[in-house]
Amino acid sequence: MENRLKKDRVWIKGQTLTASQHAERLENNITALTVAFSGSMAGLFVLREFQSKLLANAPLGLRAVLMVVLYWLIAVIPIMVIRQENDNTVMKLFEKKGIVRQLLVGVILGVLMSVVLTGIPHLAGFGRYVSSYLYTEPWQFAYQFFYCIVSVGAAEELVFRGVIYDKLNAVFGRKLYAAIGSSLLFGLFHIFGGSIVQVIMTAVIGFIFCTFRDKIKGCTLLSLIICHGVYDALICVWTYFSAR
Repeated sequence: MENRLKKDRVWIKGQTLTASQHAERLENNITALTVAFSGSMAGLFVLREFQSKLLANAPLGLRAVLMVVLYWLIAVIPIMVIRQENDNTVMKLFEKKGIVRQLLVGVILGVLMSVVLTGIPHLAGFGRYVSSYLYTEPWQFAYQFFYCIVSVGAAEELVFRGVIYDKLNAVFGRKLYAAIGSSLLFGLFHIFGGSIVQVIMTAVIGFIFCTFRDKIKGCTLLSLIICHGVYDALICVWTYFSAR
């Protein structure tokens, strides 16, 4: 009887669960993962429709503000998922201490990624594959950095290196599998924005972000948000200098 009870129990992260409890938790995590990713894709679809049909004709100032706010549509349902489950695992990735250090880590990683993945291709003559909008005015560059950090970086990192990564880690129990899975979904998330090459490259970048999170001391979710935003925003800077 004692041996049978041991077989019916599973040890997970400091907790002893019965087989039925483990199965129920696994099912809940898979459901949450599916809802979070599907909701993010639905938010992206609504965002793209709104951009193409309404924002295109809006005044520049209004369009700039709405772009910042509306990008968070991709994170609405994932946030609802973790709130519904009272799951504060993602929020623990924001450390209250050492904010300046976290920011500096993000900036340094973002600049290094930009040099390697954007700067070198531009210098090698392959800039057309990693180009962005050709901005010329200082306010355009300033807005791009703000938008990429506050909207794109923050929302995407919260969803993919936050909610989805943690749900995959709960399902598989291994960080490597969570990194691969979240990166593949991150690439798929960008399928409407370009070619299959872009999807693959985005998945690779997602895996790099996961590696930063797992391997670099002091790299928090806040660091990844800054890193992601700086990396994206610097593309337009490289494009500008390349055009000149």
